[in-house]
Amino acid sequence: MSGPDPIVVVGIGADGWDGLSPRARRAVQDAEVLMGSTRQLALVPDSEAQRVPWPSPMLPALPALFDEHRDRKVCVMASGDPMFHGIGVTLGRILGPQRLQIIAHPSSVSLACAHLGWPAHETTTVSLVARDVATLAASLTDGQRLLVLANDQHTPGAVAQLLREHDFGDSRIVVLEQLGGPAEHVVDGVAQAWDRQPGDPLNVIALELRADPSAPRLTRVPGLPDAAYTGDGQMTKHEVRALTLSALAPAPGELLWDVGGGSGTIAVEWMRTDPRCRAVTFEKVASRVDQITGNAARLGTPTLRVRGAAPDAFADETSTPDAIFVGGGVTQDGMLDACWSRLRPGGRMVVNAVTAESEALILQWHTRFGGQLRKFQIYRGEPLGGFTAWRPQLPVAQWSTVKPEG
Repeated sequence: MSGPDPIVVVGIGADGWDGLSPRARRAVQDAEVLMGSTRQLALVPDSEAQRVPWPSPMLPALPALFDEHRDRKVCVMASGDPMFHGIGVTLGRILGPQRLQIIAHPSSVSLACAHLGWPAHETTTVSLVARDVATLAASLTDGQRLLVLANDQHTPGAVAQLLREHDFGDSRIVVLEQLGGPAEHVVDGVAQAWDRQPGDPLNVIALELRADPSAPRLTRVPGLPDAAYTGDGQMTKHEVRALTLSALAPAPGELLWDVGGGSGTIAVEWMRTDPRCRAVTFEKVASRVDQITGNAARLGTPTLRVRGAAPDAFADETSTPDAIFVGGGVTQDGMLDACWSRLRPGGRMVVNAVTAESEALILQWHTRFGGQLRKFQIYRGEPLGGFTAWRPQLPVAQWSTVKPEG
């Protein structure tokens, strides 16, 4: 007994019906049900197919919507390449890739690179579709080229504002609207002088980044300057931060729990290593919550989640972390036990200790669970009269280990 017909997902560009391949046209013409946004459905000719615009909110309604039409030939209209930040990714996750047949169209990135003469494989893309514009901040590096997928017609202005605020006012901005279609339109300018009114909501933004000479150098490599953060100064200092991130060893898509967030430095720089990295930070001091969220937004990780005091706030999280960093509250009764119990098997735990009491505790845990012990002593050169003296920072003892499987 054969199963239901595959759900055909057809990518369509601003050139509409004229730009579709014969195969894509047949898929649309053979459909009994056509789904897509109102704009996408309007790009194809009238037919006897039932037209179903996406409901709002869309994601919660999708499983029931496709169950309702399970025994009919369904064709989904998508923008450009359905698997590039598109509906094809969402449907594959919800329905399973085996139920889908994808007919792709050139993505907006391919069309933009073709227009600009940029090599697509060397061009970084940042999506701001349904994302805070602050997300872009993590990708700002002098001399780089970026393509930004806009959320709407207001995105170019918001991007220009962000560039000015981050000392990238000399950056070139190219807004490419309705790429590949008859209404294609391109606007070129500089962030510092950008004053264009909102244009077409369907646009891609190309950036050639130019930092002000005085701008701090902020890359995705852990160990940002301490001055990149604001707050009360409660933070893991940048030398120790780089060593701590090295021990935590973030990989794309992994989740960190940062216990004792302070200024949010460890969680922020974990997330900056890759756009897919996620983090939750736990902070008991209410006044520091604002400084963590402010630092996260300014440094391009606005999706960092901030919870209350650990370990009580662990109950608010259903996620299972791949790594846990404990930088505060090490000697609090039950803290390390609670962290250990929530860490997934095979996950990493890193604990930094700066007091004799917390150092004694991590020695006990090392005896129980093994791992690695390190002790860091950082000196910084500082003025002393007309000379330079080495000023010692507080020594930091660090225990890191991997939780056994099973």
